[in-house]
Amino acid sequence: MFTVATDIITITTGTPIPVITFQPAMERANTRDGSSRKQRRSIMPNGFGSFTLVFLMDVQSHRCQVVDVNLTEDWHKSTIPIMVVNEKEELSRCSRYKLDVVRNLSAQGYIPSRDINLTDLEQEDCVDGWSYSTDIYQSTIVSEFDLVCSEQWKQPLTSTVYFLGVLVGSFFSGQLSDRFGRKPILFATTAVQTVFTFAQVFSVSWTMFIILLFFNGLGQISNFVAALVLGAEIFTGNVRVLYSSLGTCLGYAAGYMLLPLCAYYLRDWKSLLLASSAPGLAYLPLWWLIPESPRWLLSQGRAEEAEAILRKAAKWNKVQAPRVIFEDYSINKANTHLKVHHNVFDLLRKRDIRTTTLILCLVSFTTTIGYYGLSFSTSQLHSDPYISCFISAAVEIPAYISSWLALRYFPRRLSIASTLLLGAVSLYLIQLLPQNLPYLPLTLKMLGKYAITTCCSMMFAFTAELYPTVLRNTATGTCTTVSRLGCCLTPLLLKMSLYSKYLPYIILGTLAVVSSFAALFLPESFGRPLPETIQQMHKRERITLPCISRKETSVPTEHLDSPL
Repeated sequence: MFTVATDIITITTGTPIPVITFQPAMERANTRDGSSRKQRRSIMPNGFGSFTLVFLMDVQSHRCQVVDVNLTEDWHKSTIPIMVVNEKEELSRCSRYKLDVVRNLSAQGYIPSRDINLTDLEQEDCVDGWSYSTDIYQSTIVSEFDLVCSEQWKQPLTSTVYFLGVLVGSFFSGQLSDRFGRKPILFATTAVQTVFTFAQVFSVSWTMFIILLFFNGLGQISNFVAALVLGAEIFTGNVRVLYSSLGTCLGYAAGYMLLPLCAYYLRDWKSLLLASSAPGLAYLPLWWLIPESPRWLLSQGRAEEAEAILRKAAKWNKVQAPRVIFEDYSINKANTHLKVHHNVFDLLRKRDIRTTTLILCLVSFTTTIGYYGLSFSTSQLHSDPYISCFISAAVEIPAYISSWLALRYFPRRLSIASTLLLGAVSLYLIQLLPQNLPYLPLTLKMLGKYAITTCCSMMFAFTAELYPTVLRNTATGTCTTVSRLGCCLTPLLLKMSLYSKYLPYIILGTLAVVSSFAALFLPESFGRPLPETIQQMHKRERITLPCISRKETSVPTEHLDSPL
């Protein structure tokens, strides 16, 4: 399951601790299923659940319901007014001719359009409810709670409430994970997501549904971030890059691609939610298979537990562990009372850390609003919503492979900046294409999504590599929280197309250019070990503008045996 390699890790006491780090030995034929695959399975439902609202909140074709009254066939067909929408005639979705008047005219033997000019008849709202088409869906949240016409404003609000839950959850889960451990928070947020997804099936009103949806969002991305950080701290070197980019993101994409398949066979919203909550039960056995992060245990002074995990990994792989894993253990044990709990304010106290955090938040915000904005605007890829969703998900596979290759062979700053520029150029070019070539704009949209998705995948790994163990999950959660503001603003961004068709793409392209330039001023982490202390993070060099003179203040460090 794991191979064993030596590394030097320095905890907050400043004492060097030789420690065994472990990574999945995928090349060994006698290796059992690794924890990377177990953690990747825990991420798959996030891809499934993140876009479930695409089908839950889709609007079925509908019109006013006409109760069974004594009407002739001609009048029954003419009860719904005909309106012109986008230069096409279609039946009105939110009004009908006043039923009492229609009933009287039918009883008197008048024939519509011949004896009566229908445009002169008085209209009324759908007082008896709506009749929904079942050609694509049996039922959705929209049809269940009649979120149409005067209640249409509840549709975008539903998505916003969900993403607000994701925002709050990603913020607090990061701090809780740094305080109580990666593993407990991973399983706790997974349980929250599973329980509240299941509870939504029993919603009897829209208000009850969005309250449960908010708590569902609390656990959605929270366990994704917890699993990402846990794997980044367990694995080392190229395996960490493989897990943080290709492993986690392919798991996410696999769940995304499974969604339209499940939605195709489960065409009512309750069945789809049940399918979304079912994988949570399969996570229970993983509690005994996925270890806690040894790095986090060391940062908390819990060396005995970290040693037990490493010896167990060595035993699984039939590798002889050293007789002494941690040197100066008695000193570390005596100094555990000196350990300091860190919080989100530590990301803003020091200038270097503050600058890094603000730039990462900007880039994360840009990639997230770009990712969701382009994902939800690709419905015209195909007339079938299931095929359209699958195509949008399939584009992410080459994007994640590209991100892994970039993280494997190229510096982080160059990779982030170049992919953002590629996305910006693609989005800017959309408005310059002729109208008689409809497939070229769609191609550029998908190229833009490919670039943004590639950058988004790299940002997960890059963020985890820049921060020390005591701040890693807090920093990752904070950046994720800021990025979730992009999710909440996505509906507003897409609405701007009503004023200018290309305005959303211009905004996204501009954000990508600004973020690309800002990313060049981040520290570089390519080919370097994870920092264990705040002092090690200070030693990371960054690009500075020649016109800005800056006095460097030396940061005292001690026992930094690993070259940075």
